[in-house]
Amino acid sequence: MLQPNETSWVILAGGQASRMGGNDKGLILLNSEPLIAHVIKKLSLQVDKITINANRNIETYRQFAPVISDEFADYPGPLGGIHAGLSHAQTDWVGFVPCDSPMIADDLVRRFCNAVEAKTDIVVASDGQFHQPVFTLFHRRVLPKLTAFLERGERKIVCFYHECQTQFVDFSDNPNCFINLNTPEELANFGGQ
Repeated sequence: MLQPNETSWVILAGGQASRMGGNDKGLILLNSEPLIAHVIKKLSLQVDKITINANRNIETYRQFAPVISDEFADYPGPLGGIHAGLSHAQTDWVGFVPCDSPMIADDLVRRFCNAVEAKTDIVVASDGQFHQPVFTLFHRRVLPKLTAFLERGERKIVCFYHECQTQFVDFSDNPNCFINLNTPEELANFGGQ
């Protein structure tokens, strides 16, 4: 069985944050701390190897963890960050979470590891109603396939999952762990809870 210490994790903070008015989502404050700090706090209790995927404000992000940037230009979305994470991987299995989800489950990594089977390429979280495609664990053997996918101009993460042996891991008992704060309104409403 895959163990958490055999995985490394990447926090995806490389997007354009267009719904957040272009502000870098990971650095927006929630309860006086950047969102990225909330995510790292949750993740660092579960794993040692954490990297941040960012394409701007790199020096600021380096205060929290090592930073890697997309190798593909023009913000190819989450798959750009996943590609960068797999390219720099020091473990066979690399997990990914977004920078704007401060409620990550305390057993997220363990659940992902438990879902891996011999033939699995990718594990994706499910909240019981919807798949959560950027909460995911990849085996780095899919890197050549992902490179070809991006070079074709493809960007949809769900389409890539159809090209691989993808498993789903059930978080229906804790769907709130996927709350993500995409807009100023969501951030304000969350802060008021």
